[in-house]
Amino acid sequence: MLKTVKQALFSTEIQTPKWTPVETPSSDYEVRQYEPAKWVSTEVTEVKDWDSAVSTCFMRLFGYIQGNNEKKVKVDMTAPVNTYTQPGAGPTCESTMTVSFYIPPEHQEDPPKPSESNVFITERPQITVYVRSFGGFTNNAKNQEQIQQLSECLKRDGKLFDENNYYTAGYDSPFKLVNRHNEVWLIAEQ
Repeated sequence: MLKTVKQALFSTEIQTPKWTPVETPSSDYEVRQYEPAKWVSTEVTEVKDWDSAVSTCFMRLFGYIQGNNEKKVKVDMTAPVNTYTQPGAGPTCESTMTVSFYIPPEHQEDPPKPSESNVFITERPQITVYVRSFGGFTNNAKNQEQIQQLSECLKRDGKLFDENNYYTAGYDSPFKLVNRHNEVWLIAEQ
């Protein structure tokens, strides 16, 4: 447990999913092609409290990596903490948020099955995303601002992307105070 807590708190030795950079015409964003991979995920439906929803999901997933799984094995912490948001149809409609941890390579082929019914393994196909990075502490308002800026850049460059759903990606422990790294991702359409 100490190793996982250390990884979660101090972002040391954390593995990330594999991706390949794709050439982009702009310095305003990156284009990445992520390889297919398995993630452990959980989902909530929320109205306005993004921070509370992410915290609830994080703790469920943290339990899984601490051994709350059928094999009772501990799984190393990875980055990013990835949140897929499907906004509701209107301003007061509930959004669905799926928070995920990348499953490290040593468990990719046969990940431990979660013990909790609200935690599940997802197998993501190869995906191409447009990425905008930013620093500091984040919240829903900052994420929305970054998504809007990324969207405007992509429209300016004539790029096709899913305009409804998006990902956020956090790479740092809440205890890291400087040089924080966050991202928003929009899914490229062909």
